[in-house]
Amino acid sequence: MRKTKALALACVLGPLLTAAARAEPPPNKVLGTWRMVSAQIEQNGESRPAYGPRPNGMLVFTPDMHFVEVLTDATLPRFASDVRGKGTAQENQAAMARGIGFFGTYTVDENGEFSGNRVDGSTFPNWVGSVRTSRQLRLVVEGDRMTEYFQRPEGAHVYIEWERVHAPR
Repeated sequence: MRKTKALALACVLGPLLTAAARAEPPPNKVLGTWRMVSAQIEQNGESRPAYGPRPNGMLVFTPDMHFVEVLTDATLPRFASDVRGKGTAQENQAAMARGIGFFGTYTVDENGEFSGNRVDGSTFPNWVGSVRTSRQLRLVVEGDRMTEYFQRPEGAHVYIEWERVHAPR
């Protein structure tokens, strides 16, 4: 009798469990490579370019839930020295103020929407270990465009427009 019940249960639950195992997770909407199109900072009612008049940057979200983001000002002049680490105090300050790079892990929700990240490394060491949820950092994807809304700890709001990068054909 027990064997019959177990067999009947397996016949009923087997297909359901198999279907559940095959169910694809929702698409990860941020997955891929993105190029920065524009960036603005708003603070105290004023708006200014976040990374100079020609912002240049990339944001990559990998399938294994890691990310890398590099944001630069394309108008930043070359250093006088070609040796990294030999810039003047003024050159180093300008480079630090007008660019940043960081990486870590990210999460998406059940709908494939970005839900947060953790910074594991950064050119600005104070960000290392930071966890940002969708309350501090929102990414809204519409087709091949993505808008990033980020609130800095001091209250400034950063808005970055991204465009999805497609593989060359």
